[in-house]
Amino acid sequence: MTDVRLQPTAKGLSGSITVPGDKSVSHRSIIFGALAKGKTTVRHFLTGEDCLRTIDAFRALGVSIEQGGDTVIIDSAGKDSFKEPTVPIYFGNSGTTARLLLGVFAALPFHITVYGDASLTKRPMDRVVIPLRQMGAKINGREQGKYLPLAIDGQKLSALTYHTPVKSAQVKSALLLGGLLADGETRISEDVKTRDHTEQMLESFGASIDVAGTTVAVQGGQQLVATDVYVPGDISSAAFFLVAACLVPGSEVVLTNTGLNDTRTGILDVLKQMGADMEINEHDIQAGERIGDITIRYRPLKSTEIGGDIIPRLIDELPILALLATQADGETIIKDAEELRYKETDRIEAIAATLRSFGAEVESTPDGIRIPGNQSLKGATADSFGDHRIGMMIAIASLIAKGETILGDADSINISYPTFFEDLRALQN
Repeated sequence: MTDVRLQPTAKGLSGSITVPGDKSVSHRSIIFGALAKGKTTVRHFLTGEDCLRTIDAFRALGVSIEQGGDTVIIDSAGKDSFKEPTVPIYFGNSGTTARLLLGVFAALPFHITVYGDASLTKRPMDRVVIPLRQMGAKINGREQGKYLPLAIDGQKLSALTYHTPVKSAQVKSALLLGGLLADGETRISEDVKTRDHTEQMLESFGASIDVAGTTVAVQGGQQLVATDVYVPGDISSAAFFLVAACLVPGSEVVLTNTGLNDTRTGILDVLKQMGADMEINEHDIQAGERIGDITIRYRPLKSTEIGGDIIPRLIDELPILALLATQADGETIIKDAEELRYKETDRIEAIAATLRSFGAEVESTPDGIRIPGNQSLKGATADSFGDHRIGMMIAIASLIAKGETILGDADSINISYPTFFEDLRALQN
C-alpha cells in the first residue's frame, strides 16, 4: 500500500483532459463482446483493475482477448465455444464483475467457482443469487449464497418476471444477462430507472429488447453479433475534477468526450441546482451512449438537498458531492442513499469519517449525511479504506485544506482511475 503526500494548490486549476473510459461501459463491452459471434474492437477501454478482472474471467473460459493500452480486441465464437475453467476465477474488488457474471455463469453448462478480495467478500450477492435461483440457477456459498466465494453449477435457465427490491443496475443487468441465455421472455422492473448501459449495449450488439418506462424485457436465445465500441469518458471519474473546479478559486476545466447518459448525469443536475458555472456541449452518440464536453468554472455555490429518484443517477458521485457541500452556503442534506452502505466499504461512514479527519462537522444518518457549509478544512492523515472513490475525494480535499495531507492506500485509486494523479498535475501546471 502506498501513501501519497499532498499539498494545497497555489492557484486555480486550468486545462482540458479526457478522463479514462467509463467503468460500467468497459465491463459490459467485454461481456457482450465475449457472448457475441465475431471480432469486437473496444476503444478507450478503462484499464483499471476492476475491468481487467472481467477480461481475465472470460479468458478463463477460453475467449481470445488481446489488450494493447486502451484498445481491446475480443474474438469469440459465442457462448457455445466457452470452455469450463480449470481453476477458480478471481474477481478482485470488482462488484460489477461478480454480480453481472453470476448472470452469465449460471446459464453455462459448467461448474465454476468464484471468489474475491477481502472487501468484495463482504458485499452481498444474494440480491442477484435469489432471483437467479428463481430462474433455476444452482449457486451455493456462505450464508446460503449471500457472500463470496460461490460455486455455480450451470443450468438451463427459465424466464423470469421480477421486480427488483433494490435500486441497482447490477441486479437488473445480471438478470437481463441470465434472461438472454434462458428460455422465454425475462421481464425486469424497478421503482426508479437505474443505469441503462446494459440495455444500450444489448441493442448495439443486435439484440431486440423492449423498454417501457422502468421495465425491460429480453427474449432468450438471441445471438449477439460483434460490433465495435467506443467507451466514453467516465462521468463518475470526471466528477472529481468538476468538483475540484468548483472548490478552487480561479479554476476553469474542460472534460472532453465525457459520457452524458441520462441515467448517469445526476451530478450535473445537482451542480446546476447549487449554481455552478457550467456549459455542456453534446457532440456524439456511440453505441447508444451520448458523449460531450463539459466546461466548468469556479463560482461560490449554495447548498441543496439530494435525495429521491436522483440517487441512482449519482450514487458513485455522492462522496465528492459531500466534500463540495462543506464549502457551499448553507446545509446540504443527502438522503435515500442507504445503498452506499453496500459499496466497497460502508461509504456513508467512510465519507463522514474522512470529512471529520479534515476538521469538518458532519452528521451521518441511516440513509445519508447532513453537512453544514462554509467550513474550513485542515490537512489530514486520511486512509482510503481501500475505496477508490474515497481516495480520490481525499486528494481533491487536499487542494483546499490548510497544510499537508497524507493519503493512505492511494493504490486503491487504480481500480477506476490509474492516471488520476497525472491528470490532477496536468490541471495544476
